Amino acid sequence: MAYIVLIFFTGLSAGIVAKMRGNGFWIWFAIGFVLPFFGTVAALLYRRSSEVEKRACPECGNTVAIHDQVCMKCGRDLEWGPDFTLTPPPRTGSG
Repeated sequence: MAYIVLIFFTGLSAGIVAKMRGNGFWIWFAIGFVLPFFGTVAALLYRRSSEVEKRACPECGNTVAIHDQVCMKCGRDLEWGPDFTLTPPPRTGSG
């Protein structure tokens, strides 16, 4: 019984850490639940979704992450080329 409580709270901690960093709660809850302690550490080390460079889709103008291959708005296959304009990630915090 104590082990079930322990893995539940490690899953919860991984989910909360991931949510604070801008990532999905439920997937990281599952990772933390299956891999106690390692899930929380992985959630801490995983990139923030707001730190990813973005580019504009040439067809609809939707802004997508640079590593996306398909625009989620219009469905166009995105290829790397000169027709894409990069937008830097927003800077946060006091500096």
